[in-house]
Amino acid sequence: MTPQRSLWFILFTILIDAIGVGIIFPLLPDLMERVGAPSIGSAAIWGGALLAAFAATQFLFSPLVGGLSDALGRKPVLLFAMATLVVDYTVMALATSYWLLFAARALAGVAGATYVTATAYLADISPPEKRAANFGLIGATFGIGFVLGPAMGGLLAAIDVSAPFWVAAGLAGANVIFGLFVLPESLPPERRRALTEIDLNPFKALLAALKLPALRLPLIVLFVFEFANMVYPTLWAFWGRAAFDWSAVVIGGSLAGYGVGVALTQAVILPRLIRWFGEHRVMVIALVTGVIGAVGFGVIGAAWLVAIFLPIACLSDMAPPTMTAIMSNVTDETRQGVLQGVIASLGSLAAILAPLIVTPVFYAFTGPDAPLRLPGAPFLFAALLMLAILPLAARMRPKGLGSKP
Repeated sequence: MTPQRSLWFILFTILIDAIGVGIIFPLLPDLMERVGAPSIGSAAIWGGALLAAFAATQFLFSPLVGGLSDALGRKPVLLFAMATLVVDYTVMALATSYWLLFAARALAGVAGATYVTATAYLADISPPEKRAANFGLIGATFGIGFVLGPAMGGLLAAIDVSAPFWVAAGLAGANVIFGLFVLPESLPPERRRALTEIDLNPFKALLAALKLPALRLPLIVLFVFEFANMVYPTLWAFWGRAAFDWSAVVIGGSLAGYGVGVALTQAVILPRLIRWFGEHRVMVIALVTGVIGAVGFGVIGAAWLVAIFLPIACLSDMAPPTMTAIMSNVTDETRQGVLQGVIASLGSLAAILAPLIVTPVFYAFTGPDAPLRLPGAPFLFAALLMLAILPLAARMRPKGLGSKP
């Protein structure tokens, strides 16, 4: 296979991974009902546990999967992961037991950790002058998959709740067969290494970066924002069902629209705002729009108002890249890798913890004993978190971060 065809295989693998992340979101209420959730509030708690299981195994196994690809080669790890996804999607399509779904999503998290291996494969086959551009293709492909996933999930669910998983299983299976016969190994034996203790420790980079005093405040702000922002993928489907009786088709379409809005925000709006206002002001603007969007979703009672608040909420996704840039600019060049590792780790931890916390809030305001029926309560909780870090964000000017660590 030529490097160009190998590149397409990797991008297709990333696309399937991203679709797998997003395809389940619009299906969660129906899936939880199928396995016996007694109410929409209970369904949200059960669904949140599924999302947390996926994020937890992805976080825990990412270093190991990367280390295995260094020791055994990229191809076997990639193909094994894709085959694992075929099993996961098949189980998701057939499962009538919650614990079977839970095990399948945990397994999918392990397979999803191959994002690391796919990136390493791309580094193997890319000349140094093309690596940045090819890594950019990975980010763009993941974004496309995250838009396609909810859209596919919602549309195919109109046929049957299991249909999206059968289609995803077919795509993953086709990719396994394709890679098995035509994908070359990119890492020759002489460049491989044995597994080490570091490969088993996902907290290594996190602990190392937290030792840098100038980064502690920005990292706290970033973590709280990522935690608050997880309310959208975790509860959007349940909120839409409880507040407006949305179908899976509408939920999937709205999530796809959100993905398109975020992509346009980061690719078109963010660069212009940074030129006009600078990174720090744009970060503050992003947090303010995050508060406005979350408050809006917390209190609106008409579905048409979603079209007004959704673009505002998309603007809040300017916060992570601006926070990352601010931290990168005050970090020594020799520690940029440590910084990026800890940012990824904090995002994973937010994805683990947030579903376990915001779903009980949703239950408390939608359950049979709720003192006030307010499906948007978790969004108000997220707004409070973002409001709380605004004063901290205001202190994050470069001169306030001190000298480079």
